[in-house]
Amino acid sequence: MNSKWNGLLAAALLELAASAGAETPAVAAGSTLQRIQATGVLRCGVVVAREDWNKVDLHGDLSSLHAEICKAVGIAALGTRAKIDIHIFNSEAEAEEGLSQSRVELVVGVTPSVSAAAKWKVAFGPPVFYDGLGVLVWPELPATHVKDLVGRKLCVIDGTDNDRVLEARANAGALKMRVSTWQEEGEMDDAMATHWCDAVGAYVTRLAPLRRQYRELVKTRILPELLTLSPVVPAYRLDDAQWGLLTDWTIHALVQAEASGVTRANVVAQKTSEDPLVQRLLGVDWVTSQALGLPDKDWAATVISAVGNYGEIYQRTVGASLGLPRGVNALWLDGGLMHALPIQ
Repeated sequence: MNSKWNGLLAAALLELAASAGAETPAVAAGSTLQRIQATGVLRCGVVVAREDWNKVDLHGDLSSLHAEICKAVGIAALGTRAKIDIHIFNSEAEAEEGLSQSRVELVVGVTPSVSAAAKWKVAFGPPVFYDGLGVLVWPELPATHVKDLVGRKLCVIDGTDNDRVLEARANAGALKMRVSTWQEEGEMDDAMATHWCDAVGAYVTRLAPLRRQYRELVKTRILPELLTLSPVVPAYRLDDAQWGLLTDWTIHALVQAEASGVTRANVVAQKTSEDPLVQRLLGVDWVTSQALGLPDKDWAATVISAVGNYGEIYQRTVGASLGLPRGVNALWLDGGLMHALPIQ
């Protein structure tokens, strides 16, 4: 039985004990949550993208978003007294190794994979951002979709998953552009700026800052479709299901808060809401806090008061630094992929 199911079973047993009037079991001795509560500090790793790609870590810089998620989890565990010790990692593998060696309790900003889970003995939480392969084009090109780039030269870094996806689809006839591969990101960017490339294919978090780095590319545009989907998630050690649950449901609480219209500014007023989703989110009963091993039933309200809901976090981090519209990172209510599991 995997750790997620173990965690869900543990949560169910806690709820059953509470409903029967039994005493709630204490946090397991030596657990991650217990250690954090003893020190008052969450050591959280974030992945900061390098200026040049290493052909494996393809995401752009989302570190400001990562740090906010660290803060949210820390406040869920410790309340307003939380201290967040941010550790910077230059690659996802380095971050996962640091997590496996207990140098941090949490990492935010990695791409989930079964090979990483097996190698580092880590588990992955819900997406905090969806990245993916997009295409940046010159404004004069009459293209609204990637399929419109017939005969155009599309530049991409050689040897990456993006390269393989584009080559495979071009060879299969699904895309009819000419794929041109490059070894160095800087050289490819220069080629785009001098109009040698008609378009560039990369993760959208790499394309967005490219438009700001070159004066010539300010008016270029990112086509609206993604050719691949690559979620960015938190990771935690596999041996502590309860800590994984706390991380996961903190993120679900941020997303549910946005869906329910609960913001940093109105969270106190919303405590009188008659909406059952809002009531459970903001702590009308002890069920969720008991299942997560937290002493305060309004833990989510405390988190939202400090960092806001997911939409507020997105806007002041990714929205401000990259200028990316929500797109697939919009709520499911608005046609995106972000949704919360029940807070109950």
